[in-house]
Amino acid sequence: TSLHPEGAIFARGACDDKANMIAMAMGGGVREEVYPSDIIARLKANNLIVVEGTLYPLLTRLKNDGLLDYSWRESNAGPPRKYFKITEVGRQFLEALTTSWNQLVQSVAQTLTIQPGSKPG
Repeated sequence: TSLHPEGAIFARGACDDKANMIAMAMGGGVREEVYPSDIIARLKANNLIVVEGTLYPLLTRLKNDGLLDYSWRESNAGPPRKYFKITEVGRQFLEALTTSWNQLVQSVAQTLTIQPGSKPG
């Protein structure tokens, strides 16, 4: 992770957008351990498609950055499963990311708003 000059924390690397999206999806209301297929289902339910081949490397990177932790749980349907949970550092990251995202959305919305009497450009 890295600290932005304004204080927001961002994930680093080539897949920042996807990693940040996963962090938001995991942290947004998910405080307990979660299985990766549940993360995929949550993303798909919100029209954000991520395939398992993309998800696992991103989860590993977020874990290596200290934003996630994991534990193994026994499964009735086969081998033990790895469940992920957001860490305290991950919560701080999520809070900064959410603030930054909301500021971006507001700035874009204001930029796209046409003032009364002005012509679209």
